[in-house]
Amino acid sequence: MILGCIGDDFTGSSDIANTLSKQGMRVTQYTGIPNGDAEQWVEAGVVSLKSRTIKPEDAIAQSLEAARWLKSQGCKQIFFKYCSTFDSTREGNIGPVAEALADYLGEDQVVFCPAFPATGRSIYQGHLFVNDTLLSESGMKDHPLTPMSDSDLRRWLGYQTDWAVKHVSYSDVLGGSETVADRMKQQAPAFYIADAIRDEDLEVLGRALKDRTLITGGSGLALGLPENYRQDGLIGVSETNWTKLEGKAVLLSGSCSVATRGQVAHYKAQYPSQELTAEDIFTGIKSVSSVCDWVLEQQDVPLVYTSADPEVVKAAQEKYGQELIADKIETFMGDVASELLKRGVNCIITAGGETSGAVVKALDIKVMEIGPEIAAGVPALRDCDRELVLALKSGNFGKETFFEDALSVLQG
Repeated sequence: MILGCIGDDFTGSSDIANTLSKQGMRVTQYTGIPNGDAEQWVEAGVVSLKSRTIKPEDAIAQSLEAARWLKSQGCKQIFFKYCSTFDSTREGNIGPVAEALADYLGEDQVVFCPAFPATGRSIYQGHLFVNDTLLSESGMKDHPLTPMSDSDLRRWLGYQTDWAVKHVSYSDVLGGSETVADRMKQQAPAFYIADAIRDEDLEVLGRALKDRTLITGGSGLALGLPENYRQDGLIGVSETNWTKLEGKAVLLSGSCSVATRGQVAHYKAQYPSQELTAEDIFTGIKSVSSVCDWVLEQQDVPLVYTSADPEVVKAAQEKYGQELIADKIETFMGDVASELLKRGVNCIITAGGETSGAVVKALDIKVMEIGPEIAAGVPALRDCDRELVLALKSGNFGKETFFEDALSVLQG
């Protein structure tokens, strides 16, 4: 294994696995830290954690354990993958985890770059944009767990770390990889927010980071890494073989992002859908069994969703508590997925990072094969131990027709 990736949620992990696979690397995605060694053919291993919104000390412990396993597999570089909207609070977890990984790996120059131009995320003058809108003015300002109220990543990361936070400007990036590397050498040790607007910028950064032991960012920053390994003769070019799976499918959405709400509205206008409210789950009006019964009664692929408007989410949080309601909904969705798998459903498509993580854990999936891309940042996935295919979508990813697009790739 050459490159080891640590993802702070399951959708983000499949996102970077997709990027590396498209660049010709042989990639496997793991759920948590594996007990044994990886297969010899694996060139990039992605360890999926559910650490984005847990306590910083727990996120650090899990991330270090993942790093130790990846290093034991021979990895030359470690990539800490977080969301392209830098999802975090003032307390963490991006800064604290990066600090711990840097100390473990002996790294004193660490780049942070969540830019992902294919999905409209860019960084200029240290500020993160979602399309043509500052992050702090986008739908992320209303995120129920990690509301992003500041688009200046230098300032936001500064809240989370004692390290100096510096800036690799767009003019540095335009100067090429050597200019970027020189810029960092002048100011080490430090964390660096790097500007990037185009894929070409990310490739420049990838070349500049060739000799770094720790890299952090969104999946876009991984674009330039495989070519580094290829030039060193460490990898060739591999192709993905994918076979669609016939059977029964279900869509499970727990994201309240703007993109997912649009996808839910589009899908439910044409196909069967059932909304789960906080009231439904807390009062027992709907049970896992009753929801599964309804799913299996449908002729078309059904959608079960909890994706509500921010005002509805806020009201539910005030009534039941933010952490409790999130845990209840995630557990419910995971239990629904587990029961449906027992009843013969073999295609599960999820929307939302927390929901996806809960579903994968409930299904006890250990290792996943990476298939073709469904949408930017979202690959088809196959459970390596069972006849089960999946798509794990970050809340903000995908076109309005994402659910239909995913079904066409997974099932045909």
